[in-house]
Amino acid sequence: MFLSLKIALQALATHKLRTVLAMLGVFLGALALTGVRHVSKAMVRQAEIEVEKLGPNLFAVFAGQTRFSRGGDARTAGGANTFQLEDAQAVIRSLPGVIRSVPVITRPMPVRSGNTKIQCQLVATWPEYPAVRSFQPGMGRFFTWEEERDRAKVVVLGLKIAQRLFGDPQKATGQVVYVFRAGLTVVGVMEEKGSDISGTDQDEQVFVPLSTYMRRMANQTWVTGVFLQMADGTDFNRVKQAATSLMRARHNIAGGKRDDFSVLSAEDTMQLKQQALDLVDVLGLISSTLSFAVGGLGILSIMILLVRARRLEIGVRRAMGAKKRDIVRQFLLEAGVMSAVGGGAGVLTALALITVVYAAGSFPYVYDGWLILQALGGSALLGVAAGAYPAWQAANVEVLQVLRDRA
Repeated sequence: MFLSLKIALQALATHKLRTVLAMLGVFLGALALTGVRHVSKAMVRQAEIEVEKLGPNLFAVFAGQTRFSRGGDARTAGGANTFQLEDAQAVIRSLPGVIRSVPVITRPMPVRSGNTKIQCQLVATWPEYPAVRSFQPGMGRFFTWEEERDRAKVVVLGLKIAQRLFGDPQKATGQVVYVFRAGLTVVGVMEEKGSDISGTDQDEQVFVPLSTYMRRMANQTWVTGVFLQMADGTDFNRVKQAATSLMRARHNIAGGKRDDFSVLSAEDTMQLKQQALDLVDVLGLISSTLSFAVGGLGILSIMILLVRARRLEIGVRRAMGAKKRDIVRQFLLEAGVMSAVGGGAGVLTALALITVVYAAGSFPYVYDGWLILQALGGSALLGVAAGAYPAWQAANVEVLQVLRDRA
């Protein structure tokens, strides 16, 4: 076996340029298969993490028509003032499987401390918001039901907001900040959370009691929507149908007319992201398949040329007692080595590139050992398959004719 491998390497080294060109297709195929599939898996894992950030079993009903782009970013249009607090309370009372729930009002608003003024997203809500959204204070506390009832002038800052206003978030608690024109006392700073799957940076938010905003700051009766934490095993399709029927009845929307609200769950945005990632996966498979096909044809071509160039060597080996299966094994080994080296180089290059992509894009570091083995094994098998016909040709060389031609 060692001698056969040595002969194979010497034969390939004799035709360096042809060998490299033949391996190039396999290299690109392994690179595309390993790289694209790994990045796709990392993006799926990132989407799963972002779904987890939204909160466990989260369900939501919002004013207006919410649409998600292929990347998952949310856009809302129309009906912003049609969703009353009573609608949110009716949804909370009527839907099956609700464990916790919070109405919310969200809107961009400036927040100021001293001479520092920055834009943020204000979130007016109930005290159960941290439990529903799985988002807890990292310093201090969230506001209480008593503060909600009393319309207390308190605020909880997102981590980035606290850093930008005070430098050190630990200095924020107890300070007074001005949200719009209202002076509010900071009672807590939220933990670091990052962006959720809808594209909202949760560290750029400030939180106030719903009653404080609705009565002291804005004097309004409508809300942006309501978040609900559902029980495990909830049939979200059934819940969506129930919520849609309830809201259409409350808003007197006749059949055939468009809803002025949106009903969605975290899985909805996950599905859109998954559709985009599936497309990336398919394109990666197509490109890698084409590259492997080109690589296989390249190996087939160079092996046929090697058989023609080595007819005398084959004849001498047969005359010295080598059997047909020895010749077949030799040429299959050469094709397999060529393909395996190209595939191995492609896999190693892909792993290096995806590591850079993970670091640059802040993706989770996902490495799939089974996928790597598939790429390596597939590359080697491709070489064996491509070398089968040339190996058969070599084994069936007419020994006497070759020796007579060389005499």
